[in-house]
Amino acid sequence: MNTRLRQALIALFCALLALHAGAADNRVVVLDVKGGIGVATAEYILSGLEYAEAQQAELVVLAIDTPGGLVSATRDIIQGILGSSVPVATYVSPAGARAASAGTYILLASHIAAMAPTTSIGAATPVPLGGDFSPPEPERQPLPEVPSLDDGAEQPEPDPADDPQDQNSGTAMDRKVMNDAVSYIRSLAERYGRNADWAEEAVRSAATLTDQEALEQNVIEYIATSQADLLEQLHEVELLIDNETITLETANAVLDTFEPNWRIRFLSMLTDPNVVLILGLIGFYGLLIEAWNPGGIVPGVVGVICLLLAAYGVQALPVNYAGLALILVGLALMTAEAFAPSFGALGLGGIAAFVFGAILMFDSDIPGFGVSVSFVIGIAIASALFIIWTISYLLKLRKRGAVSGAESIVGGIGTALDDFEGEGRVWLEGEAWHAYSKVPIEKDQHVEVTAMDGLVLQVEPAARGATDAPAAP
Repeated sequence: MNTRLRQALIALFCALLALHAGAADNRVVVLDVKGGIGVATAEYILSGLEYAEAQQAELVVLAIDTPGGLVSATRDIIQGILGSSVPVATYVSPAGARAASAGTYILLASHIAAMAPTTSIGAATPVPLGGDFSPPEPERQPLPEVPSLDDGAEQPEPDPADDPQDQNSGTAMDRKVMNDAVSYIRSLAERYGRNADWAEEAVRSAATLTDQEALEQNVIEYIATSQADLLEQLHEVELLIDNETITLETANAVLDTFEPNWRIRFLSMLTDPNVVLILGLIGFYGLLIEAWNPGGIVPGVVGVICLLLAAYGVQALPVNYAGLALILVGLALMTAEAFAPSFGALGLGGIAAFVFGAILMFDSDIPGFGVSVSFVIGIAIASALFIIWTISYLLKLRKRGAVSGAESIVGGIGTALDDFEGEGRVWLEGEAWHAYSKVPIEKDQHVEVTAMDGLVLQVEPAARGATDAPAAP
């Protein structure tokens, strides 16, 4: 091989290495976030940001469609975005999606804010568990008429902002939460030169914007029809990251979609209110079955595990403790129905308490964390059917009478083992008994027990047609 050919091959190899290295660096990590922002969502986004830093990615695209979520999880996500060495572009997509409430905070905290056509953002008013955050409108008293020095002069209209009653409306905690949310969202908007005044209105008045309005009012920087369109618009855009200006190279970038691992999926399942209810019921009935049948072990073990998993879900969710108390009361009443039958009174009351408790427990104004009413009704119907079956079974047992002891012997039908008058033997309930009869009894004749004196049965011939006597051995 001559020298020129060797040099050409070496140059080609070096060019391929450079091209491969450039392609490796030109990586865009995509995170898909849909639904309520919770603990699992925060874990997923933070893990995705760590993955992007490890891969030395060019950009992270956070494709978001959310109605809102928990404050604590949202703050964790924002802290992760602000501390990321890889720029983050939050992209409200697909068409028809929204970044409401917590989603608005995340979008304003990102290095790049973009939306797809026919999407919306806003409505970022913080709402505590159990009701509307906005304080009630105070009742306005008519202002007293003040005589004017100049009746012909027009009097200035009072400024609503100067009304101390408006400024002091609501509780101190309401004002504290509102002011904290306003300052927080303003600081996020001002960090990247976005419209902080509108951000404040999104908190105070639950203001919303469409994609075109958001672009016109300097809330976002880009409107993109797709992720490919967004990356094309971001090519050679300069950003300030850690006091250093970088230029994005997103042309022909390699899209790397980050999928949640099994732990994040499991965490997401545990923080579903419907799953929490199922785990709680399985745990409760597992322990109940173990109490009915001591030594079963499996129901008790399964019950304890399910209750612990449900407890984790409860502490990770916005829970109304009045609803939780109603659920516990409902379960207690249904248990009482099983141990002390009231023919439906305790059971139906327990079902009603459980249904109301389940609805109240997770029925908060925080989007994405409500319980399915149809699911709760389905559980209530299943519980009602179980109680009806229990009641019918108990009624059958009552009609059947005693199955052991002297009460089960007296009135029973046996079979004479031999001919006797006075003392003899009869076969009853799988045993041979000493018997006494005042009238003659023939062998294999059916006899009825009229009384029991110790271990001796008082018998007499059974009525004609008695066929439930056991056959003699």
